[in-house]
Amino acid sequence: EFTDLGHRIDCLDLKGEKLDYKACEALEEVFKRLQFKVVDLEQTNLDEDPNLLASPGPRPEPEPRCSPQGASALFDMIEYYESATHLNISFNKHIGTRGWQAAAHMMRKTSCLQYLDARNTPLLDHSAPFVARALRIRSSLAVLHLENASLSGRPLMLLATALKMNMNLRELYLADNKLNGLQDSAQLGNLLKFNCSLQILDLRNNHVLDSGLAYICEGLKEQRKGLATLVLWNNQLTHTGMAFLGMTLPHTQSLETLNLGHNPIGNEGVRNLKNGLISNRSVLRLGLASTKLTCEGAVAVAEFIAESPRLLRLDLRENEIKTGGLMALSLALKVNHSLLRLDLDREPKKEAVKSFIETQKALLAEIQNGCKRNFVLAREREEKEQRLQLSASMPEITVTEPPSHEEPADQPAQARENGAPGPGPGPDSDSDSDSEGEDREEDGERAQAPCPALVPPTDSLCPGDRSPPGSPSSLTEQRISVSSPGRGHKVFV
Repeated sequence: EFTDLGHRIDCLDLKGEKLDYKACEALEEVFKRLQFKVVDLEQTNLDEDPNLLASPGPRPEPEPRCSPQGASALFDMIEYYESATHLNISFNKHIGTRGWQAAAHMMRKTSCLQYLDARNTPLLDHSAPFVARALRIRSSLAVLHLENASLSGRPLMLLATALKMNMNLRELYLADNKLNGLQDSAQLGNLLKFNCSLQILDLRNNHVLDSGLAYICEGLKEQRKGLATLVLWNNQLTHTGMAFLGMTLPHTQSLETLNLGHNPIGNEGVRNLKNGLISNRSVLRLGLASTKLTCEGAVAVAEFIAESPRLLRLDLRENEIKTGGLMALSLALKVNHSLLRLDLDREPKKEAVKSFIETQKALLAEIQNGCKRNFVLAREREEKEQRLQLSASMPEITVTEPPSHEEPADQPAQARENGAPGPGPGPDSDSDSDSEGEDREEDGERAQAPCPALVPPTDSLCPGDRSPPGSPSSLTEQRISVSSPGRGHKVFV
């Protein structure tokens, strides 16, 4: 059906299909003729021996095959024909050593492959060295998903060591790998010390613990540029870990999104974070959903909101924040002009005094209105900046006639033509004149009352700027007066 073979087709979706030897042969005929942006091989039973499915008891790792079947054959084709920029091989639990070896060769040789999704595809000890070598030597991958890939231990050590030297990878997803708070976290902290290209590190649903967060914080302190998003959702972090993070945040210069949701941080943990957040100048989004906060913790968060000139989003859902905490948040939003979204539970919390339920509803509405006000203000600021940039990029330019030879160079008329400064404030003064209209008014004043004393005398020019009277260059001389808002006036000869 495809007639335009010169461009990549959006997607080849084979999700859930069983790809046997015959299917791979047919796919090669497709890959010879067509290239795709996305090739989806999710749950296609790659390298799975059908004889093993019927055998009772635990299923062993399939042996490497001599015939070109399954994953290795497909990866060889994708590498040879450069078939995809995004490849999804997730939920293939039996790729095996030979399959991963072919995948690593594809990652190293295919310059167009930018995105690899290998979720729920185990990368075990004997396969990890191939992938690590591919990532270290040469890889065009920008995004790598390895969630639930059994990485804890030696595979993660090999991966982290290789990525220290990788300057292309931007996003690394390592959720659900049972990463521990000792060796695994130490490897990740070491990775962050040396790699300044990685922008997203997702560690949700692991066992990093407070001890592991200390290693990660050591790595973050070393970064001057680098990680922009750190996800630590559900890693059993407590107030102790927040003390490490609070001391690290003033040093981070690139971290914009920090997600600490579903950790038992508590009120004390938020207090440990507060000063670090106030001193930090980069965090724009903060996730504190389901962190066992009460009104006391909400007050500490409100103090941070009131001090923050740049926070854009804050998530406080699934916490026991009642009337007192909501009141503090509402008051903080009256002085904060940056927060655009504050996520709170929609339903008010139960209170001993029934009238407080209505108070909670009113406070929730006030908080949402404060965010809406900030959104409108942000949009107005953005439009104003765009107008200023547009006016600055389109300066007022006038071309004057070449001066006559009879008129002396230091005459006031000549000075006026050249745009010489008048008695008003000069271009470098602290004048509040920012509009083109005011600039034009000043030009008029200068024309009426010129000040010859401010015109640079002819003998003050540099030797290179002088031309002898009657020289040929003076016949073609042209003067351009440039006026730009906020930048004063300049004359180009």
